[in-house]
Formats: sequence, C-alpha cells, structure tokens
Amino acid sequence: MNYAKMKGFSFGLTSGIITTLGLIVGLHSGTHSTKTIIGGILIIAIADALSDALGIHISEESEKNHSTKEIWEATGSTFFSKFVFSLLFILPFIFFPLLSAIIISIIIGLLLIIIFSYFIAKRKNISPYSVVSEHLIIAVLVIVITHYIGDLVAKIL
Repeated sequence: MNYAKMKGFSFGLTSGIITTLGLIVGLHSGTHSTKTIIGGILIIAIADALSDALGIHISEESEKNHSTKEIWEATGSTFFSKFVFSLLFILPFIFFPLLSAIIISIIIGLLLIIIFSYFIAKRKNISPYSVVSEHLIIAVLVIVITHYIGDLVAKIL
C-alpha cells in the first residue's frame, strides 16, 4: 500500500474506531437506546467519514509536496476506511442485546487498535509494546470520558 493510501487508511481506521466507540458509550450512558446508538453510528459513518476525508484532503493539499493523485488516494482511503470501520459497529447491535453489543463493540474496537498498532510498530521496527500501550491508553481514555459525559448529560437533561 502506498503512502497516501496508508495515511488515509490508518487515519480512517483509528478515527472510525475511537469516534464510534466514544459515541456508542456516550449515547448508551445518556439514553440507553439501541435505536439512538444505531442512528448515531450511521450518522458518524457518513458525516464524519466525509468530514475526515475532506480534512485529509485539505491537509495534504496544504503540504504542497503531494500529487493530485496522492491527495485523492488519501482522501478516498480515509473516507472508505472510516465509513467501513464505523459501520462495523452496527452489527453487534443488530444481533445482541444492548449491553452485550456495547461490550462486544469495545472488545472488537480495542482488538483492532491492538492489531493495527502492532502492525505499525513492526513496520517501523520499534517496540510494539510501547506503541500498542500508547494507543490503547488513548482509546480507553476516550471510552471512559464519553461514558461520564453521557452520564452527565442524562442527569442534566
């Protein structure tokens, strides 16, 4: 995979997983509604994927050292990976009860972060432990913070 596609894929995968997990946990804490969570995932998969793709597109253009083809490869790869990895999280909510679906989603998301972080570390010839740990800590932090924000919103509203 070339640089532009890898950049878009890695950004989309990471953003898709972490953003969607945060949304799932936060909406659950605030609403306890499967329909609301599925609706949120669909919105993230479309709106946030388009937004992130545009962000990568503009970022790549601003660097002045990428060809038009590379810019569009990064843009397309970002959109596709963010869209697919966000939509992946709908499946547990279709097949399992709400609490089980949330647990399964968190496990799947963290496993994907671990696998991709390991791949990045091996590709860069650095310690997988430090890369995986760093990325997991950030992902878990997002999950915990969004849980408490959902609780806070539920209490206020």
